[in-house]
Amino acid sequence: IGGPVVQSMDLLYWRDLKQTGVMFGSVLLLLFSLTQFSVVSVGAYLALAALSATISFRVYKSVLQAVQKTDEGHPFKTYLEMEISLSQEQIQKYADMAQQYLNCTLKELRRLFLVQDLVDSLKFAVLMWLLTYVGALFNGLTLLILAVVSMFTMPVVYEKYQAQIDQYLGLVRTHVNCVVGKIQEKIPGAKRKTE
Repeated sequence: IGGPVVQSMDLLYWRDLKQTGVMFGSVLLLLFSLTQFSVVSVGAYLALAALSATISFRVYKSVLQAVQKTDEGHPFKTYLEMEISLSQEQIQKYADMAQQYLNCTLKELRRLFLVQDLVDSLKFAVLMWLLTYVGALFNGLTLLILAVVSMFTMPVVYEKYQAQIDQYLGLVRTHVNCVVGKIQEKIPGAKRKTE
């Protein structure tokens, strides 16, 4: 598990500029393509581009083998012989993780919608209200593009300006806690139990 996590962090922190640039550019290109074309069209164009590249390479290698009179075989032989199936254990592991995540989400939504804690439900209501304005301004794809750009820029910015950002976040957290405390005092039954 450490390997993929470390690789992801290296990508987000731009440790290898070339690899991160290719990944960031590819994802942005895909998302911008989706803003102009349907998912089906983008998928079909990507498949056609991949097929064009592999067919061209296969024909090129076949012609090269015929001209040089070599018998190198199929250029993608190693990839064709690779095992790519998922084991039953891997499928079970992913299914268990998805089930655990879904169960936690459902329990949290039940808790919020059935007002187990009035303050948390009010916070959730305010968040949903704010999301109505966000939804009116942006569509889901635009938000996804903003999320990808943020993913690739925020870690680097935070790493560079961590002290200043932490200071301002502390001020915001203090102000929010103060406002929440005042609201809790005004609403009967909204005070949290001390744990």
